[in-house]
Amino acid sequence: MYAVIKTGGKQYRVATGEKIKVERIVAEIGQEIIIDQVLSVGEGADVRIGTPLVSGATVTATVLAQGRLAKVRIFKMRRRKHYQKRQGHRQSFTEIEIGAVNG
Repeated sequence: MYAVIKTGGKQYRVATGEKIKVERIVAEIGQEIIIDQVLSVGEGADVRIGTPLVSGATVTATVLAQGRLAKVRIFKMRRRKHYQKRQGHRQSFTEIEIGAVNG
């Protein structure tokens, strides 16, 4: 069984046992979280699509790690104007393992 969930402004297709990195969720490592924003649930040809959410559907996940991704370097420059700007950004993430999809 799989589900399409929404967390951190993004959508992810998940199934039981998968490990994914999502936008930072405030939770302790090892804590079990419940994601209730489920957009669709399916198994084979049987698919339920929500309007916008599937009522009563939840996804249970366990927090594996908290961390930050590699640095993205931003460089802006205007030629012949002696303008240069350097900036960096490291996005925080939470790695979760999907435990159960309840549809």
